[in-house]
Amino acid sequence: MSADLEFTVEPNTQPASDDQRAQTLANPGFGQNFSDHMAIATWTRENGWHDARITAFGPLELSPATSVFHYAQTIFEGMKAYRHPDDSIHLFRPEANAARFAKSAHRLALPELPEAAFLDSLRKLVEVDRAWVPAGGETSLYLRPFMFGSDPFLGVRPSAQVTYCAIASPAGSYFANGVKPVRIWLSEEYTRAAPGGTGAAKTGGNYASSLLAQAEAIEQGCDQVAFLDAVEKKWIEELGGMNLYFVLDDNSVATPELSGTILEGITRDSILKLVTDLGYTVTERKISIDEWREGAASGRIREVFACGTAAVITPVASLKWNGGEVQVADGNGGPVTGAVRSALLDVQYGRTKDPHNWMTKVC
Repeated sequence: MSADLEFTVEPNTQPASDDQRAQTLANPGFGQNFSDHMAIATWTRENGWHDARITAFGPLELSPATSVFHYAQTIFEGMKAYRHPDDSIHLFRPEANAARFAKSAHRLALPELPEAAFLDSLRKLVEVDRAWVPAGGETSLYLRPFMFGSDPFLGVRPSAQVTYCAIASPAGSYFANGVKPVRIWLSEEYTRAAPGGTGAAKTGGNYASSLLAQAEAIEQGCDQVAFLDAVEKKWIEELGGMNLYFVLDDNSVATPELSGTILEGITRDSILKLVTDLGYTVTERKISIDEWREGAASGRIREVFACGTAAVITPVASLKWNGGEVQVADGNGGPVTGAVRSALLDVQYGRTKDPHNWMTKVC
């Protein structure tokens, strides 16, 4: 049944009222409020993917023995739906999310959801809940597709039953009061991923393992944590949930190369193309922590920015570690960061042409 899997739509018979929805959209925040519907499908060894539907958002009933609780066999994606000036709704590079979802599934020994079914679930979810897509500023409808082992069995093996689900949450501007450069704490004790591990997969365990280091960053007065490679503890990899870019004094741009331990961010990949469009030379290569420290101190590194789905592009003000701190230029971001950020947002929100055909119209 998997090959031609399609999601049927079962409208919620008790949706939020217009007033309730308007109240939520007036101040949506992030990840706290959810639309009226969700997508759900089941996979079993015997029947493959089946029972795919868009249905009312609500709790999942799971046995305490459900395998994901014990062995963390789970993956997810993060993406957004945008309302354009003509009131149409668009997704940004959903095929890239579908491909990464499949790669993550393979690494976690989960069944791959066909790309067409993944896209069908999101298109129909956004269609039925289009009233939940906010308008104005940098607001959007955040989409969270995820998959987990749902077999009620305590044996250590790939789950014989798997659940796919996608939910939607209206999101306000990440920087409600304007873009604010962030301070980064260097984690020298903890690592995010090791060669041969799950660093390139978007799986919950990667984020769980970053939380203690993130808490350490907050204790140090920083906003985010940066991780080094697990072998030499020398090479910059990524933040807890964002990729990094460096702008040098010769106007070239560099980002840590993909090594199997870094998540292949879709925003990261898009920036590679946008930076080139803006006339800058960009390279993917190894970047050492010493290059960051010394480059920021000497002025060789003029700008540093982080990128991801939620915050899009965030300027980095400084790097702090146990025993020191170095500021990046004047600590306020820079022109390249601003230009790339504007170029990406203009495409996502339909304010400019889309030369790379990244936007997919849903409704």
